[in-house]
Amino acid sequence: MSRLAAYSLLIVLSTFISSLSQILLKKAAQKTYPSKLREYLDPMVILAYGIFFLCTLISMYGLKVVPLSSAPILESTGYIFISVLSYLFFRERLDRRQLLGMALVLIGIAVFSAGQGAFSG
Repeated sequence: MSRLAAYSLLIVLSTFISSLSQILLKKAAQKTYPSKLREYLDPMVILAYGIFFLCTLISMYGLKVVPLSSAPILESTGYIFISVLSYLFFRERLDRRQLLGMALVLIGIAVFSAGQGAFSG
């Protein structure tokens, strides 16, 4: 595996972990809190924002090798991760438009990667 491919996968992994933290935030948002302060001091919320911060650092590290123009393409996988995780954790239905959107994201990533040689040494 080339260095560029490894760092690209690191950015995708960071996006996946960030998607998991968004699931934590949604779980926390479904709770009822006695005050606004308690809502923000919930351990699940603090953990989720800590994970977001860690993912930002991981993505910045990945950008040491991955061209900046490729980062939004790789991070678009978050749309797919969130949709799938929402289905798994919240049983949210995926309609045809969402499935088509996910397919278009995957096709876009493939086309961009092929055109840019994103995973070649």
